[in-house]
Amino acid sequence: MSTLTDTPKSAWHASGFIEISMNSGQLIRFSVDENPKLKNASIEDVSLIELSPFGLHWPKLDEDLSIRGILAGDFGGKHSV
Repeated sequence: MSTLTDTPKSAWHASGFIEISMNSGQLIRFSVDENPKLKNASIEDVSLIELSPFGLHWPKLDEDLSIRGILAGDFGGKHSV
C-alpha cells in the first residue's frame, strides 16, 4: 500500500480550473469540465473548497476528490448511479 507523502496546502477555483498548491510546492491543476458536479455548479459553489490531508471536498455539492485520484487523472467524471 502506497502512502501519500504530500498534502494540499490550499485550493481555489480560477478561470474554470481547480488549482491545488501542495505543501511540497507542487501545483496541480485540472478543468472543472472534467467533473460533472463541478461543471454544472455555480461559481460560488465550485469556489467553496474544503481541504483534508487526503483531498478536496465541496460541501454544497457533496463532492470529494482524493489527491491520489487527481494525480492519477481521475477528476470524478466517472460517477456511477
